[in-house]
Amino acid sequence: MTDDPALDTLFLPFRTGALAWPEDGRALFLGARAGAALAEFASPALTCEQSFRPQAAALEQAGLAVSAGVEGRFPLVLVLPPRQRESARALLARALDRARPGGMVVASLANTDGARSVEEDLARLAGPVESLSKNRCRVFWARAGAGDPALRAEWAALDEPRPVAGGRFLSRPGLFAWDRIDAGSALLAAHLPADLKGRGADLGAGFGYLAAEVLDRCPEVTALDLYEAEARALELARRNLEPYSGRAELGFLWHDVAAGLPRDRRYHFVVTNPPFHEGGRADRHDLGRAFIAAAAAAMRPKGRLWLVANRHLPYEAVLEQAFTMVRRVADDGAYKVIEAAKGIR
Repeated sequence: MTDDPALDTLFLPFRTGALAWPEDGRALFLGARAGAALAEFASPALTCEQSFRPQAAALEQAGLAVSAGVEGRFPLVLVLPPRQRESARALLARALDRARPGGMVVASLANTDGARSVEEDLARLAGPVESLSKNRCRVFWARAGAGDPALRAEWAALDEPRPVAGGRFLSRPGLFAWDRIDAGSALLAAHLPADLKGRGADLGAGFGYLAAEVLDRCPEVTALDLYEAEARALELARRNLEPYSGRAELGFLWHDVAAGLPRDRRYHFVVTNPPFHEGGRADRHDLGRAFIAAAAAAMRPKGRLWLVANRHLPYEAVLEQAFTMVRRVADDGAYKVIEAAKGIR
């Protein structure tokens, strides 16, 4: 077993000789992730598309060309589809659109993430599919040019922004709580005090719900920076907060909060609903702790943190180490809202 089984399995057809790498080396990698398997095939002619900042940074550190959106057509398109069904279908459609006629689309996915279903989806889009199995994953491929163009257009549209929350916001499949207002974020918004003021930050802003609630509820906020690692979400946050552009100075940062905030940014307050999953299904307590540490390091004297988390997540100890005042404001049995402050007891 490897540290990234789907990535390793993706290159299996090229290792076995079932497929040949393009002679000119040109290839596009959608949903690209860094790893030893990719390093074996990396070259200046390989273009990686990755909208999630931590993974994009790892690819850049490996010396690869990375973009959040790539145009042009390629003889080979590699794909690591996400688990979310609509997002996976949209990415397969994009892969076929980015492949030149007669080019090859190759995808890999863990069996437990729906590999068989996604393989069937590629067959519906492109026609005959071949496959191999390894590492409890499947790699499958098809040639671009045949298939069902109408279905491909329909599935490509699945990634288009669509209204949610009664039309108040735009969202898209694949984002956190993409089709609703997350219950934890709603609980935090309901308990935000009206006296937040000055420059603030929303860490892990998603499509902009919490930022909008801050601006609606806190008239003395003069500036708000939205930090979001997923570029597809940040694009929507920009659109969703356009009505507030004259209300406060807004910043939109494609940034990995877990790596810390920019040193030149200091805040009077921070709001956050930290992620506690990344890629897999297991809890990632370290992500929430990293968000808390980043908020504390960027806080002005007497700055305030307002955080919501699943009730079972053990954040109190790190909060008490980083802040002088910590109090639980609300607890609905599923989520807890916590206020923490520096220089206040």
